[in-house]
Amino acid sequence: MKLWLDDLRPVPSGYEGARSVNEAIAMIEEAEQNGIEIELLDLDHDLGDYASDGGDAIKLLDWLAERETFYPVKLHTANPVARAYMERFWE
Repeated sequence: MKLWLDDLRPVPSGYEGARSVNEAIAMIEEAEQNGIEIELLDLDHDLGDYASDGGDAIKLLDWLAERETFYPVKLHTANPVARAYMERFWE
């Protein structure tokens, strides 16, 4: 599964889409429980109105790090400060 986390951009072909961190977490947990390989997490940072449902996308990286689960991550955020922070955090 390739997961696309973004509040505004359309979900690309071949991806499963989530609009909030909590929705993304639920999708990851379901995939893990069903033995579905998580190939990529492609993340925006600023989730607008959906940030009230789990925070901005950095919170997804926090959740993954806390449980020591590391999947390939790609960032498509247009926020350069958030991109740099997320890249440093995930390294």
